[in-house]
Amino acid sequence: MIKLGEHSLNKEYESIQEEASQSDLAYAMVFPGQGSQSVGMLSELAERYPEIKARFEMASVILGYDLWALAQQGPAEKLADTRITQPLVFTANMALWDTWRQQIPEAPTLLAGHSLGEYSALVASGVCDFETGLKAVIARADAMVNASPEGEGGMLAVLGLSSDQLEAICASVTAQCGLMVGCVNYNAPAQTVIGGHKEALKRVERDAKAAGAKRILPVAMSVPSHSPLMKPAAEQLSTYMCTVTFSAPTIPLLHNATLSSADNVAAIKSALIEQVYQPVNWIALIEKIVAQGLTRIIECGPGKVLTGLNRRINKQLVLCSLSSPATLDSAKELFAQTAH
Repeated sequence: MIKLGEHSLNKEYESIQEEASQSDLAYAMVFPGQGSQSVGMLSELAERYPEIKARFEMASVILGYDLWALAQQGPAEKLADTRITQPLVFTANMALWDTWRQQIPEAPTLLAGHSLGEYSALVASGVCDFETGLKAVIARADAMVNASPEGEGGMLAVLGLSSDQLEAICASVTAQCGLMVGCVNYNAPAQTVIGGHKEALKRVERDAKAAGAKRILPVAMSVPSHSPLMKPAAEQLSTYMCTVTFSAPTIPLLHNATLSSADNVAAIKSALIEQVYQPVNWIALIEKIVAQGLTRIIECGPGKVLTGLNRRINKQLVLCSLSSPATLDSAKELFAQTAH
């Protein structure tokens, strides 16, 4: 893993803090990943903003199928297929990015994305164009599906237990049955996602309920993302990344795997490869954003999943999503009030 020097990182974050302190319009933008999709998503926004369908039409040409029709008609089971979900959510994120930048001239001070959402942040930061990003997302999805035979793995969201409790349960189950299971998304206090072999997940679910978990929900994904079971996917993605042309970012973005911002292509690619099989610590990432003096965070994607998580992480944040005409109008109004 290639990492930036400590001096480089400190200098960069000092610059972000200075910009945030000097501008009332400074904000971070975050992009969601798998799990934000739904049948009919962005339909109301598309009636008002032509950028939405224009971006979907561009993606459809690259994909070879009508992505907008699929998003509007489903079925939901198909939208949960990793090979469909990843290009779908990526395109939706970028369609909303197009719409937002048409409405608000101020660029974000800092970018981040949850899992797949990091690829949207790459495009927004200028690391690559939309077509390059979409093709990388397609390669990522293929690699992840290839690494996990259908029915072998899965993911569960566990609410009501601390991550320490859940880590201990997962370790105990793995030791008992020899199957892999572990924490893969640290999404919010007392909300952690686990991933691994399905049989191990069943055992963790049983033990977590016994330990007092309030709710345990299946995650609508067809592969156990961010678990060691995805290491073969990382190897396949690494080969693909050797063929991709990236540039240095024009807007800093925080990477899931390192919780830092890379300023060179090699480090960016390394962070993306490592991200596939490493847990996403969204709590730490949001705390890092706040530490840079940024308290306004806008979610750029379908749904309001990250906005809900961010509110649970830090109740002092000013949060907006762009998932509907009403929420987009609210975000625009916030900026209009600040500007005056």
